[in-house]
Amino acid sequence: MNETKIMPKVFLWMFIGLAITFLTGSYIANRPTMILEMFKPSTVLILFVVEIVLVVALTVRIHKMNPITAKIMFMLYSFVTGITFSSIFVVYNISSIIYIFLATSLLMLIFALIGYFTKMDLTKIGTFLFMAIIGILIMCIINMFVGNENLNILISIISVIVFVIYIAYDVQKVKKLYMSGNIPEDNVAIYGALQLYLDFINIFLDLLRLFGDNN
Repeated sequence: MNETKIMPKVFLWMFIGLAITFLTGSYIANRPTMILEMFKPSTVLILFVVEIVLVVALTVRIHKMNPITAKIMFMLYSFVTGITFSSIFVVYNISSIIYIFLATSLLMLIFALIGYFTKMDLTKIGTFLFMAIIGILIMCIINMFVGNENLNILISIISVIVFVIYIAYDVQKVKKLYMSGNIPEDNVAIYGALQLYLDFINIFLDLLRLFGDNN
């Protein structure tokens, strides 16, 4: 198998997912009545549950899933995330969103290339990256009660570092998954797109919290 064949498909689907998310968020943000409806506590809870279910299903069942089903579920996840994303178009200046989107894209490119070309086995750091995410989540929960702005900045910085490393890790993981031949090519593309999409979104949000101009 030619490993160069899979990555264009992965990034194409990641781009499709990001386009759906940002277009959905922008559309809803310009309709105040929709914003009010979408951010009722009950609606937020439903959206959160749907996002979790879709991510878990795509991650766990991807090797057995019909490729068309996988693509539909990925696009649905991108759409649901776009609904929750509408808040950033209200909170942050549009120029900040554009600049930080470009900065995140540059980071994505750099670390994707590192992950693709490095000879180092990055699977060894997967456990440490996962532990780092758990630590970030714990700090976020603590800061919900403490409300310390400096801690919030520290969390965002650590999160950016963790997720840019995750980009390289995920790219290498996708290559190995494709070369194993155990999963259909289209499913590998969707799985890889989902992982890189999640990396992109997390880095984007953290950079926005750090450098975004608040409306």
